[in-house]
Amino acid sequence: MHYQNPQASQRCSNRGSFYFYTVMGIPFNKSFMQPEDMVEQLRERGLEIDSPQRVAHYIRSIGYYRLSAYTFPFLSQPKAEHRFKPGSKFQDALNLYRFDKKLRLLLFNEIEKVEIALRSTLANIVAQETGNIFWMTDETVFANRDRFRRTQELVDKELKKSKEEFIQHFKDKYSDPYPPAWILVEILPLGVVTRIFENLASNTIRKKIAAHFGLTAPVFTSWITVVTLTRNTCCHHARMWNKENAICPMIPRKLTGKWISSNVSPKRIYFDICIIKWFVDVVSPNNDMLEHIQSLLAQFPMVDIRAMRFPSGNWQEEPLWHTRCACVPG
Repeated sequence: MHYQNPQASQRCSNRGSFYFYTVMGIPFNKSFMQPEDMVEQLRERGLEIDSPQRVAHYIRSIGYYRLSAYTFPFLSQPKAEHRFKPGSKFQDALNLYRFDKKLRLLLFNEIEKVEIALRSTLANIVAQETGNIFWMTDETVFANRDRFRRTQELVDKELKKSKEEFIQHFKDKYSDPYPPAWILVEILPLGVVTRIFENLASNTIRKKIAAHFGLTAPVFTSWITVVTLTRNTCCHHARMWNKENAICPMIPRKLTGKWISSNVSPKRIYFDICIIKWFVDVVSPNNDMLEHIQSLLAQFPMVDIRAMRFPSGNWQEEPLWHTRCACVPG
């Protein structure tokens, strides 16, 4: 008997026509293992472990599944056989895990500057251009009414559950159903803020917001989506250092400021880091993001930055990193 899983059905193209096929799988039959048993399994697969008790502690505290992602680079081909390359050590994987953690913290700190600037820029420019301080909850400001209503549901949810003092103060003092945009934007998730920007009806306003960051509207939309996804990765403690992006950021044809000149993959974290650096340069022209990245890489010299798609040679001499951004709005 064949069982068709709707989630496993994928749409394919065949000479212009579409058809559905079903991905057949097998039941997940792996059983629970104690950390000590997992340590022994790693040793049997060729991973050098100096202290089984210490490794069992890490597995118990961090989780085998999370740690296993950092052992993957040390597997021999074919990786499906789960045999480690000669000389591979658990400490190597642990170093990658620690590097990834510090990379997330570093990028989250930089993204915070970008996120705050985006919220303020969006709220203020639209209010100025429309003359409506309550524009964020005004359906006429947006292009797609269905998207607006879905976003409005999220706005209502955030407003209802918010415990922020400034929200409670507004509710207690004023009769308006919603706060003005510059207040409301402070309690919305970054993903919702991005959706609000994308649904603005006025192309002129979207262009003006994007120009504040030295970008065209399409590139700004693409890049701020990458920033949002990277932020979510940081917040959820997900692996970052060698992960391939789910979406491909737009590669700009021409920029008014300094950008990277190397032909690097837009689907790896180095390109994302460059996008963040672009925004940070606008928000904080005299930032020390380069120094922080150099310091992190110096702490973990064993990390292969090629897996992150850093360009070969002196990447820090690229225009983006070597000079300050020339796109700061006047």
